[in-house]
Amino acid sequence: MSDRMAHRQPELADIVATLDVDRVDDEHFVATQLDNPAHHIVGGHIAGQALIAASRTAPERVPHSMHVYYLRAGDARRPVDLHVEVARDGGTLSTRQVTARQDGQILLEVLSSFTTAVDAPEYQQPMPAVPDPESLPTAQQQHAAYAEELGGYWVQPHPFDVRYVDTPPRLAAEHGEPSPRLRMWWKPVEAVSADPVMHSALLTYLSGTKMVEAALAMRRTDQASTFNALIDHALWFQRPVDLADWVLSDQFTPSGIAGRGLTTSTMYNRTGQLVCLATQELYFGRGARR
Repeated sequence: MSDRMAHRQPELADIVATLDVDRVDDEHFVATQLDNPAHHIVGGHIAGQALIAASRTAPERVPHSMHVYYLRAGDARRPVDLHVEVARDGGTLSTRQVTARQDGQILLEVLSSFTTAVDAPEYQQPMPAVPDPESLPTAQQQHAAYAEELGGYWVQPHPFDVRYVDTPPRLAAEHGEPSPRLRMWWKPVEAVSADPVMHSALLTYLSGTKMVEAALAMRRTDQASTFNALIDHALWFQRPVDLADWVLSDQFTPSGIAGRGLTTSTMYNRTGQLVCLATQELYFGRGARR
């Protein structure tokens, strides 16, 4: 059995514990990684750690955007140093630059922005009409026919409860024409702390691991059997997300070219409020260097 076949999802408690990075001094943090058989640092996870570190230097403000470039894979068996530079503090917005290093090499660069509350007119794109999450089967139920495949990969416990509105990549690989649109409801399998920044970090983690699926469906493949790596990742947090309830991720892949796949996600809470827009580009291959 290959390392990818043997891969198991981390526990939600471990994700939360490692997102809450250790502070060494005002601008220096140490981030413990989630190890896996391939020992690759998970892009959405280290991005969430960078967001937490930056937020600790901007108290009383909440994140409203972050832009990430992933430069190197790193080794998940060892911690990562995060340096936060206070780029600017204004009356409403604060900007932070985060650099992640391991053995002196830069793994990623992040620019993140934080805001105070502002009373202003609001508008948004409406949430699409979709079935309620409780009326949909779990991801494990949808993949029951593949329970013996890849050592039980498709039906193993997951830190998030995911309910697909559209056909997930593993099923799309065999059934019907692939669609560039993939909608799913999700929420953590257990309650998490009320810290709004932690909720944003968990959303960052989830977007980094699930947005790829729209591109995978179009490629008629799946995440368990296809090498992919994040190149860049951007999120705009429109309002604080409450992960005590479901979030709808409406994902779309407008383009796949030159071994890369571009994906977007528009996320709504249960009441239809827009909570986040995200984009990312991924590199696909068989373990080749980017």
